[in-house]
Amino acid sequence: MLERSSNRPDDGRTPPQAFGALAVTLQSQADARSELVGATPTDDETNRKNMALLIQLRWTAVVGQIVTIGGVHFWLGIPLPLERMGAVIGALVLLNVSSLVWVRHRAAISSNELLVALMLDVAALTAQLYLSGGATNPFTSLFLLQVTLGAVLLDARSTWSLVALTCASFVWLTLAYRPLDLPPNPISETYSLTVTGMLLGFVLNAVLLVVFVTRINRNLRERDAHLAALRQHAAEQDHIVRMGLLASGAAHELGTPLASLSVILSDWRRMPDLAADQELAEDLAEMETSLQRCKSIVTGILVSAGEARGEGSSPTTVTAFVTALVDEWRNARSARTLYFVNTFGEDVAIASDVALKQVIFNVLDNAYEVSRDWVELLAEREGDNLVLSISDRGPGFAPEMLAQLGKPYHSSKGRAGGGLGLFLVVNVVRKLGGSVTAENHRKRGATVRLTLPLATLAIGGSFDA
Repeated sequence: MLERSSNRPDDGRTPPQAFGALAVTLQSQADARSELVGATPTDDETNRKNMALLIQLRWTAVVGQIVTIGGVHFWLGIPLPLERMGAVIGALVLLNVSSLVWVRHRAAISSNELLVALMLDVAALTAQLYLSGGATNPFTSLFLLQVTLGAVLLDARSTWSLVALTCASFVWLTLAYRPLDLPPNPISETYSLTVTGMLLGFVLNAVLLVVFVTRINRNLRERDAHLAALRQHAAEQDHIVRMGLLASGAAHELGTPLASLSVILSDWRRMPDLAADQELAEDLAEMETSLQRCKSIVTGILVSAGEARGEGSSPTTVTAFVTALVDEWRNARSARTLYFVNTFGEDVAIASDVALKQVIFNVLDNAYEVSRDWVELLAEREGDNLVLSISDRGPGFAPEMLAQLGKPYHSSKGRAGGGLGLFLVVNVVRKLGGSVTAENHRKRGATVRLTLPLATLAIGGSFDA
């Protein structure tokens, strides 16, 4: 179908209808650049997810502290200041509840706010360690958890600030702390208890690092993938802009020679010697017809280049729009092998769209190029979408073409500059809020599906990226 090989001689040019669709997208450069500015909302979404992970980690810390304090105090018989340590846990619970409410109503979350959240966690951990032996407590290794999270989430300056805070907290715990009132056990039992505490601290640290750093990295990868997609989309839009400018410039340049040819052919038709030759007169008439088609194409490009969505378009319906473009395509190409099937159902009022019509022409042209004996256009409705399916009995898409659907310069025709047809189709349909898919049939042929939201096509609908 689109951009596939055929036995038909190829002139190495993108179909002229594609340039008309291309020229309509000249305004997309500002849209693409504004999407790159959208990296800020992307960072905010990532920070929001990471803040949610920090809140989950804090709930884990609350549960872990309750279990650990209870086990040490009641099971091991080591007295702890339960009221003061419980107050720290209560402060963590209050902080978490307020953080949940704050995140829901906050318009944006910055990296500085993530830093504050981590610093509050360090302060809470320091308070608990102060009340339970200071630097001699085997759970001091949990400071490394906060530092690691900071290194993953924050910029270098904020990370070093967090490192400075944890180091200062550790040094302070070596100087000022509430000693543990250990029972009078032999030294070997005390040492065994210390080693057991260190082991538990290490296991807890390792498990929490793996669980939460893995989730944070997933959030960061999703953000990077989204930013990469935005940059790719912006590059494609800039590419379309350059091609549209080239098409418009070429249309202006072609206007003069086409006008000269029109004058010359008109003079030839009035020459008695040429008019007397019936065969030559028929050739001249065919040349004039082809010339008029060229002039119409050039005019269409120039009109489309300065036409925004909805300007100069006339109200119509889905059935009338598709039926009219089918008739126009058949008449322009003298093709009678296009079979049109309309199962759309109840008609819907829309605004005729020049770019969409030229996109459909482009798909039909390429289907007809590889399948002269049969091409089918199926119009149907799926929910609130208009779905146009163009099928043929050609050789189908190569696997690499399906993998690179909509990418420029991926063509199986083996010529320089090929692969632009489907690229333009995908981008114009995407500008209308729709999508393009392609699939091969089991035996032979392929189908390209254009899915278009009726809300965008409706009269008064916006033409947004």
